[in-house]
Amino acid sequence: MNADKSLFSPIKNRRAFEEVSLKIKTLIFDGILKPGDKLPSETDLARQFNVGRQTIREALRILELSGFITVHKGGSGGPIIKDTILNTISALFLDAFRMKKISLEELTVARLEIERVVLNYVMDSIDDSDIRSLQESVNRAKKKIENNIIATEENLQFHKLLAKASKNHVFVLIVETIMAAVADFLSRIGPDVETSGNVVEYHEQILKAIVEKKREKALNLLEKHLLEVRRRLQPFIDQEKKAGGKEGDKQKG
Repeated sequence: MNADKSLFSPIKNRRAFEEVSLKIKTLIFDGILKPGDKLPSETDLARQFNVGRQTIREALRILELSGFITVHKGGSGGPIIKDTILNTISALFLDAFRMKKISLEELTVARLEIERVVLNYVMDSIDDSDIRSLQESVNRAKKKIENNIIATEENLQFHKLLAKASKNHVFVLIVETIMAAVADFLSRIGPDVETSGNVVEYHEQILKAIVEKKREKALNLLEKHLLEVRRRLQPFIDQEKKAGGKEGDKQKG
């Protein structure tokens, strides 16, 4: 549906574009504007908010960068409410990850501790729909491996689906952001088909333990799986430490 034009009213503020974006976000948070709703044109928005079109453009740019809307080009296009906030947060986390020079070792340690907690909640809250989604993910990955294709996307998705099965949106958000960093590392080291296949096997065993309600077995398999990932990444962890040491020596000199 299209957003009702009466939703918007004139504003007076030195930083009017921030006020415009805040008002639109509030309507989204309150459920008045929903994903798929089309906002009025820039001209209509400018008239209703009693601001210039440039202010509207800046407000829409902020909303798009924040993951609240997408702007379609063309005569039938325009700003449309679309929830891409998780993707946006993941991208921001990845930028912060690189900026702060978070080490691969820190990432693997944090991932292990967080996913242990997530899996504990999964054991209590997983339903048949979650199990089907996880099984489908494993099946797609196995099919890729059988065709000698790396299943990185499916393997990362498995952990996101586990977080979703916890029924805790904070866990979903955290795991999504961690997986963004893991995907970045994997894109640089290029895992082979054999390694990818080993990951699929672990995922299949973890899912089987979950279905059988074997909590300790599932947790042990997860820990073994992530420690194995850490072992495979150890040469890169050592490389990071060595590079960090050299950088420290340069600064001392």
